[in-house]
Amino acid sequence: MGRIPVVDGSDTVFEATILPHSSLTRRGWRWQVLGLLGGLLLLAVRFCLIGAWPVAVFAGLEIALFLALLCAHARAMRRTELIMLSPEALVVIRSEPNGRRSERRLEPTWLRVMLQERTGRVPALMLRARGVREEIGRVLGETEKRALAAALETALYRLRNPRFDNAQLREPPSP
Repeated sequence: MGRIPVVDGSDTVFEATILPHSSLTRRGWRWQVLGLLGGLLLLAVRFCLIGAWPVAVFAGLEIALFLALLCAHARAMRRTELIMLSPEALVVIRSEPNGRRSERRLEPTWLRVMLQERTGRVPALMLRARGVREEIGRVLGETEKRALAAALETALYRLRNPRFDNAQLREPPSP
């Protein structure tokens, strides 16, 4: 836990970094927060001016709840998942928003990549190796999961079925 995997970068066959999707930039987040807070503040002031001050109290609670939920969402956006495949192991490293890391190693020899279909939901991308099951890419959509599964299966196939270059079997150069 919390250590960087001992996988030499030169023999890494496949590498994928999975990040949660964010449609807003930092500037966009700021404008969204300021707009919503400004609207709620204007609403609270208006109700205070007409004598309905309890509405301002609830608007203040609404602002506090909005900020708490927005901070929780921004914190969850800092999760990452790194998948590295080498001839020795497939390593899945998860980084939590609090800085904690977890690492899972699977042997690539018996590894299978499976998409577990679920009715009405995005399929689960599962790795199975000798009784061990590991779900990866939980934050991805269906299209991204299918693409990741295909790329990982291709990398595993190439790892298990290497092509060797035999100089004696090459066509002689034409004069």
